[in-house]
Amino acid sequence: MTPIHFAFSTTFLLGLAGLAFHRTHLLSALLCLEGMMLSLFIALSLWALHLDSTNFSTAPMLLLAFSACEASAGLALLVATARTHGTDRLQSLNLLQC
Repeated sequence: MTPIHFAFSTTFLLGLAGLAFHRTHLLSALLCLEGMMLSLFIALSLWALHLDSTNFSTAPMLLLAFSACEASAGLALLVATARTHGTDRLQSLNLLQC
């Protein structure tokens, strides 16, 4: 495994570990998701450059577009949660109560 592959795998796994183990605030979960998407975007961009093929050059831009949509939906949920519950702590959210 090259150092570049190790670095991107490590950043993705650190984002995944942060998402799995540090679930106190919704904002921290969104930041972990964005870190995972950023590592995927850079890894996919470098992979497309390494292959020197125009067929794979649109894949990083498509991932970036989906990542932007995910970020906007997450921020909208964060604002809605903060307005209705007064906090972004995930312990205050109850799925059984609307």
